[in-house]
Amino acid sequence: MRVGLFVTCLVDLMRPRIGFAAIRLLESAGCEVVVPATQTCCGQPGYNSGEQTSAKALARKLIGEFDGCEYVVVPSGSCAGMIRVHYPALFKDDPTMIDAVNRLSSRTYELADFLANVAKLKHIPGRFSGSLTYHDSCSGLRELGVQAQPRALLSKMPGVSITEMREATTCCGFGGTFSVKFGEISAAMADKKCQHIAQTGADAVVAGDLGCLLNIEGRLRRRGDVHTRVLHVAEVLAGDEREG
Repeated sequence: MRVGLFVTCLVDLMRPRIGFAAIRLLESAGCEVVVPATQTCCGQPGYNSGEQTSAKALARKLIGEFDGCEYVVVPSGSCAGMIRVHYPALFKDDPTMIDAVNRLSSRTYELADFLANVAKLKHIPGRFSGSLTYHDSCSGLRELGVQAQPRALLSKMPGVSITEMREATTCCGFGGTFSVKFGEISAAMADKKCQHIAQTGADAVVAGDLGCLLNIEGRLRRRGDVHTRVLHVAEVLAGDEREG
């Protein structure tokens, strides 16, 4: 199947190896992977800030870039949720766009969901030895129902043990622009998340959204925790979980 990978802004700018890990996983599942070179942002920051004009412009661009792909896969619950859930709302009053938007949204998947339920990945290419705890990112969980899928994939790895943290489904405090607008509240939420991570004694915390991971890692390091690794699920599954 021909799969378009939407890399996302954060992955491209902050941790590109997640994108390469996603490609490795998709190819391991037998997919032909297409990565449009002109892709940029899904428009979520503007949309969340009430700037619909720029959000629509970016959405139109993305729709054109991924035309011809059987599926679009995203290593981010929030960006996948933007395309799948919010694009139809954004264009609900535009009859010239709504059909194209609905076609795109219906074939867009978060990475772990796609690997588990569509591609049905059987062989996990990566190797990891240690204990993990999993943070459920808000958009992936609440908008797309991503919860069991990453755990099912991780559980196929013989060296991995998963220890659930308390309140795994509670927000880490990132929330995109929320962490900028409400810094003190965000920091308090991140502190609570870090406490729950520490209580598990896990070697690493894993999630499916880089925004959450950056927020959690920043707070862990400020609290003096320099040992707990903070990894995207794609890095673990693909075996590309180097530090840095």
